[in-house]
Amino acid sequence: MSDREDLERAVKAWEAGVEKSTAKHPERKASFETGSGARVERLYTPLDAAEGGYAENIGLPGEYPYTRGVQSTMYRGRLWTMRQYAGFGTAEESNARYKYLLAQGQTGLSIAFDLPTQIGYDSDHPLAAGEVGKVGVAVDSLADMEVLFSGIPLDKVSTSMTINAPAAVLLAMYVAVAEKQGVSPKSLEGTIQNDILKEYVARGTYIFPPAPSMRLITDVFAYCASDVPNWNTISISGYHIREAGSTASQEVAFTLADGIAYVEAAVKAGLAVDDFGPRLSFFFNAHNDLFEEAAKFRAARRLWARVMRERFGAKNPKSLMLRFHTQTGGSTLTAQQSDNNVARVTLQALAAVLGGTQSLHTNSRDEALALPTEASVRIALRTQQVIAYESGAAETVDPLAGSYYVESLTDRIEAEAVAYMKRIDELGGAVKAIEEGYVQREIQDAAYAYQKQVESGERVVVGLNKFQAEEGRPTGLLRVDPSVGERQSAALAELRARRDASRVKAALRGVDAAARGSANLMPPILEAVRAYATLGEICDAMRAVFGEYRPSAIF
Repeated sequence: MSDREDLERAVKAWEAGVEKSTAKHPERKASFETGSGARVERLYTPLDAAEGGYAENIGLPGEYPYTRGVQSTMYRGRLWTMRQYAGFGTAEESNARYKYLLAQGQTGLSIAFDLPTQIGYDSDHPLAAGEVGKVGVAVDSLADMEVLFSGIPLDKVSTSMTINAPAAVLLAMYVAVAEKQGVSPKSLEGTIQNDILKEYVARGTYIFPPAPSMRLITDVFAYCASDVPNWNTISISGYHIREAGSTASQEVAFTLADGIAYVEAAVKAGLAVDDFGPRLSFFFNAHNDLFEEAAKFRAARRLWARVMRERFGAKNPKSLMLRFHTQTGGSTLTAQQSDNNVARVTLQALAAVLGGTQSLHTNSRDEALALPTEASVRIALRTQQVIAYESGAAETVDPLAGSYYVESLTDRIEAEAVAYMKRIDELGGAVKAIEEGYVQREIQDAAYAYQKQVESGERVVVGLNKFQAEEGRPTGLLRVDPSVGERQSAALAELRARRDASRVKAALRGVDAAARGSANLMPPILEAVRAYATLGEICDAMRAVFGEYRPSAIF
């Protein structure tokens, strides 16, 4: 009798014994599912490995298809970058928070901008009223950006900026600040999110229609390839797709489908895939299901490597490597018993580390209630540091490799993602699928199914629908000074009075002319920024040419 037959017989005997022993505990269901609805078997054995076909194919770290990590030594060579996403109020207040975080051991900056900044409005715009500085820092011009990074040498720090529709403008401001510090743009390191497609699907901070938005993105690709070569020109984001309610497999599929659309647009614009491919990066969510999340990252890495090599013919190994930042799941945090969020974030951060993330943000315990306090941010950062230095998770590369369960999950997520991506291709690509509402509907259906499970009690959320406790009114929360809007408006008035108005007008005409033609928009945007044209003025110059995006239907 073969070894396989012996194993099959042993597994059947084990299952029969388990049925008898678990009959005494009916509350522990015979069948479980991951947070995304994938069935979890009670036992995984080499039989699963043989069926999945991965036993011989998972490879080594740093080697194609990078299932086990994009670097051969991973955290034995260098820990992930520890970034705490931060920004609120004025540039002065946020600058103080950044310096505090750096002093506490943070190794990279991650900038949160307020909503008016994210949609290209100055702080004195009527639509900005009540939102200035609330969910991020207000940046109206180069003057604000200079204050934001005052005392922070840009050649010594890596900066990630979560900005999309006006990403080209904020990147230009960052480059201009570097120039004023005497730092060459060629030495700058960091990332702009610059991912507009997920805004149409999951987040909503868009300005322009898809076509000119894609042009802006490819213009940034081309500009950075020659002028800011160490900059990650896009962070293709699954984070917000997951926050909107997608499953893990949908997060992978829709994110990589967006990535394919960006690569296709850049190639169509005349760029060689290996000229911009190495600077593409990704941004994923981490939820509570430890093993599914780790498997998700491994599956995404393997799938993207195959897409870039087989679909786009990339030759440079760095073009094949899916490098990603992770943020723990904001939608998983509860206002009820908010200290429980510390445990949730720890599990999510560990999943990201076990999955091989390149950088990580850990949410703070009070973020379901308000922007985090310094004390909460410190705990969130210390969570990363404890994992890095005390848990042992960073001592070996891909410690979950070969786990029958994790490898089976990795295969399953990849297969489900491939099926979604095939459907998107059949619809004509990511842009078309978004325009037709396919992606939105799939996410909405998944979100609805999950919420029904929570409300019925089928899925337990500790402190929310089980193990509740009486709580008093929360205290000690961070409150943004409501006068920040007035202060920003006053600063804008003073800026407009002292700047060279004729230079600003000329620079804005240059933006208009480039938008109407086919020239790269980055040089005229940079000139407008140097002249202290405001974010709103620059975006308005492009609005006049490109128009504004308006959803045609609610899906």
